[in-house]
Amino acid sequence: MNTINSKPSKRGFYAAIAGIVLVALCCFTPVLVITLGAIGLSAFTPYLDYILMPALVILVVIAWLSYNRYKKSA
Repeated sequence: MNTINSKPSKRGFYAAIAGIVLVALCCFTPVLVITLGAIGLSAFTPYLDYILMPALVILVVIAWLSYNRYKKSA
């Protein structure tokens, strides 16, 4: 929570960017497929796009909103 005299926090923006990087890494590289295969859950690999692509879109929107909120309050 920010007080009146303190600088607004970018913590939400950084968290969203970290999530975007993590989801993009799993979408565009075989990291998640190799990990699922190693732990015996490779049957779930055809369904990854149904989870990772919407997560990527949601995190991009959250990053954009949190950046705009930070920019507006600064």
